[in-house]
Amino acid sequence: MIFRQLFDAVSSTYTYLLGDAESGEALLIDPVYEQVPRDLALLQELGLRLQATLDTHVHADHVTGAWRLRQRCGSEIALAATVGAEGVNRPLRHGDRVAFGKRHLGVRATPGHTSGCLTYVLDDESMAFTGDSLLIRGCGRTDFQGGSPQQLFSSVREQILTLPGDCLLYPAHDYRGITVTSVAEERRFNPRLGGDVDLGDFAGYMNNLNLPHPKQMAVAVPANLRCGKPEGEAPVAETPDWAPLILRFSGVWEIEPMALLEHAAKFQIVDVREAPEFIDQLGHLPDARLVPLSQLMGRLDELDRERPVVAVCRSGVRSAQASVLLTKAGFGKVANLAGGMLRWKAEGLPVATDSV
Repeated sequence: MIFRQLFDAVSSTYTYLLGDAESGEALLIDPVYEQVPRDLALLQELGLRLQATLDTHVHADHVTGAWRLRQRCGSEIALAATVGAEGVNRPLRHGDRVAFGKRHLGVRATPGHTSGCLTYVLDDESMAFTGDSLLIRGCGRTDFQGGSPQQLFSSVREQILTLPGDCLLYPAHDYRGITVTSVAEERRFNPRLGGDVDLGDFAGYMNNLNLPHPKQMAVAVPANLRCGKPEGEAPVAETPDWAPLILRFSGVWEIEPMALLEHAAKFQIVDVREAPEFIDQLGHLPDARLVPLSQLMGRLDELDRERPVVAVCRSGVRSAQASVLLTKAGFGKVANLAGGMLRWKAEGLPVATDSV
């Protein structure tokens, strides 16, 4: 099985990718709207087809990427039936299964943080995805969206902590950078729900948290009741419109050699190799400007900030770094030549060998 844990720094949200290597089918748990390009890039690089997105609950701190992913992948949207959200393809109930290839997730209702919380358990009970019902050494609050300390105590004790002790637990959030826990750890060390804590202890604690509401709640909850669909069917710009680009999971936009050849007149082509490489056996692109990576940040004034830039090097590694540096320096339209001069020449595209 393919498994990846992804992170959104703004909301401290974990998104989980599970894929069946043999069939290429995949699921995403708790996708974040702004991170959809990242998730699509990873699916493409791993050769996976997204079957469905599963949200653990209606989030109050970020907008789900479910609708946006369905627009791109045709994936189903799965969410608790009790929520009644608009646009759900698969309303989920306790005991349901969501398959991906030969594997599946079992659905367990774990209300209490909100009334529509679900926990997803892998078929062999080696891992479970608990949303906000059980966090690492903590749990989600219970004071809005139909929350209930009594329900949450029962949910966690009966549906999560009854899993095998070595079952790994993956929450929807962690604010300290901790990535995973286990059933055995939480049974013993969770200060709210583990050890000898009883319902009275737990309810007394939760009813006196006095936390402010999440800053994005007024925006996120209505949007998530539409599965992340923008109001008024606002168009979503998935890729820049100035060139046919591909976003890599590394976060760098790339342009294929043939696409660069067809659109070269629009771009500033910046070769970031050293001077001897510019005229070696690989040659360079016609009209390329030599600006070695070691000199790039000191020569930014030589470039037109209004015109798109394509960075080039031998293999695409140095130029990827150049793309990052140019973007951080405020250039709004930057791409890396995929595969660099090695791929350009391998595809038989025109090169120049004149001096600098």
